[in-house]
Amino acid sequence: MRWIFAKTTAFILCMALLSGCGTGNEAMPDMNAAQTMQPSLCGKWDTLLSDTEDVTYEYIIEELYAIRDGNQIYGVVYISQNAGEQMPAVIFSHGFGGNYQVGTQYAEALAEKGYVVYCFDFCGGSPESRSDGSTLEMSIFTEQADLEAVIAMFQNLDYVDRNNLFLMGTSQGGAVSAITAAEHKEEIKGMILLYPAFCLVDQTKERFDSVEDIPNTYFSLWMTVGRAYAENLLDYDIYNAISEYEKDVLILHGDADSIVPLSYSEKALEVYSSARLEVFPGGGHGFHGEDAQRAINFMLEYLDSHRGT
Repeated sequence: MRWIFAKTTAFILCMALLSGCGTGNEAMPDMNAAQTMQPSLCGKWDTLLSDTEDVTYEYIIEELYAIRDGNQIYGVVYISQNAGEQMPAVIFSHGFGGNYQVGTQYAEALAEKGYVVYCFDFCGGSPESRSDGSTLEMSIFTEQADLEAVIAMFQNLDYVDRNNLFLMGTSQGGAVSAITAAEHKEEIKGMILLYPAFCLVDQTKERFDSVEDIPNTYFSLWMTVGRAYAENLLDYDIYNAISEYEKDVLILHGDADSIVPLSYSEKALEVYSSARLEVFPGGGHGFHGEDAQRAINFMLEYLDSHRGT
């Protein structure tokens, strides 16, 4: 299926409930810690400059599938037109309970600037997922496997510059992007994390004392998940895992986020070799309006300054 879009200045709001992309909070399990008010923190690279401010492209959208262990992964790819034979690419990962539509406003904005963007549904990522799999089987590690399958698929697309492949993710999708990039350091050129849910491990430990305490299924927020979701998190050091990624990382986080406290991104800033944290005053778990446009500006500045030739 293919749709053709002319350039536009309007950004379509995300359709997924609790998506975190402009309609409120993106769903994550049991994360209600207090927030820490902090100013914007900068990392180790120079001020970001965009050189594509006045250049826009039309783009097409196509359905595109990847396969992981026999599971079909559904997604849509935004392809800039006349921006080059091979273009830099961004793979967008949604958060807990979200779907591919969470990334719509960001995909549109980046496609207009010459980027290929892929938004997909994790297997079992939500009851409405168009990918195979059940929410009872989903975990951040099955989602990592999904993302790895998407990366492999993307590297074989004729119109993708495999040397300029970036990851972007919101909330749980940000955490999944981070652990995946650490396992694929040479393949991933850079990464943008929006309020990444590095609190998953702490929240799981607060809920369950041991693996034996985890039921076969349990209700988290508005979605039932399975034992697989929690059982491998109790002894997992997520910060040690993500620290293996040594390239520049851009983190965007609101200081009024009641789902993923800002302090978790501040800690990530400490473990990454080179990271920049931009704090959104008053921003919650999901950006909309002026915050969404500000996020897009940061994304474009980062991508334009880190893409190679």
